[in-house]
Amino acid sequence: MTQNLIPRPVDREQFSKLQTIFPITALLGPRQSGKTTFARELGADHYFDLENPRDLSRLENAQLTLEKLTGLIVIDEIQRKPELFQLLRFLVDTLPSQRYTILGSASRDLIRQSSETLAGRIGYYYLAGFRISDITDVSRLWLRGGFPRAYIADTDEQAFIWLNQYITTYLERDIPQLGILLPAASLRRFWTMTSHYHGHILNYSELARSFGISDMTTRRYLEILEGTFMVRLLRPWYVNVGKRLVKAPKLYYIDSGIFHCFQHITSQAVLDTHPKLGASFEGFALETVCRSIGLASDAFYFYRTHNGAELDLFWQHDGKNWGVECKFTDAPSITRSMTVVCEDLNLEHLWIVYPGKEEWELNGSISVKPICSIGGTWKYGK
Repeated sequence: MTQNLIPRPVDREQFSKLQTIFPITALLGPRQSGKTTFARELGADHYFDLENPRDLSRLENAQLTLEKLTGLIVIDEIQRKPELFQLLRFLVDTLPSQRYTILGSASRDLIRQSSETLAGRIGYYYLAGFRISDITDVSRLWLRGGFPRAYIADTDEQAFIWLNQYITTYLERDIPQLGILLPAASLRRFWTMTSHYHGHILNYSELARSFGISDMTTRRYLEILEGTFMVRLLRPWYVNVGKRLVKAPKLYYIDSGIFHCFQHITSQAVLDTHPKLGASFEGFALETVCRSIGLASDAFYFYRTHNGAELDLFWQHDGKNWGVECKFTDAPSITRSMTVVCEDLNLEHLWIVYPGKEEWELNGSISVKPICSIGGTWKYGK
């Protein structure tokens, strides 16, 4: 099987909308998430892969090469030639027959570089691994994660061999290419240590002491992992309810397969009995929901008071407040915490996402939603 056989209709539709609005579209995401395959199916008139020495050479005199082209032009791994951003601004302003799609694996650097020169001309789209709506085996997606080569591997063993190699390549090649000169072994140990915080409130000082580094270095390492799409740092939502609120972020591994790799969870049987089972499902479900909702990553929050009331995911849409709780249980029920959170945050609706297959309402504002029913676009109806 090849990843070309698994269509990605939701991502295709959403990306096409951006193409109709902006002359330049940026396709961001981690390496091996399928960006190149996705881009090659866009029907580009011209394609440049800057990891290909021949294409890199063709763009040594970029203006002479690009200004004579028309139609859709794709430039892959554009972070290798950041000086192109200034030229692209000139080209799209003077040549209306041109449209560009640029691809990059370093989100923060790429966005910073492009936003300085392409404001109003560029739309950004984040492409992660496969969605639940793309595939048929939710359990496999949860265990192996959404990277195409891991998901389509013939066996779990092959999938985790690939994931281990992916992590090594990320540490030894991708990080140095971003100009981050950190020892690969040190960052691997740090990454392994952070996997124990998956689904938990971060304690920067505790993590720094455990690893023998400063708080500032800890924050820097986490920024690297966040900026290259490896982890999500979910910030707390502040609201004036007269209660003491938790103010540190929660950490989640974006890809469940990467998390399982660090936890040595290499089969469904191991996952079923692992102490991190609940945290693993919470992270997988939360990421599935966030992708379905489709807002920017900084539009999502969690909520927790020191009295114990908490909500895994909070966001605002259409002038209303919404929430999701992720529960690994076969029969979710209303808890005191949910009642308090609904009142504190004035939630329009709270969904409890769980691994079962039935959907039902618990009351007028709280309902149970199976993870397998989460499609490409979030449905706000109760």
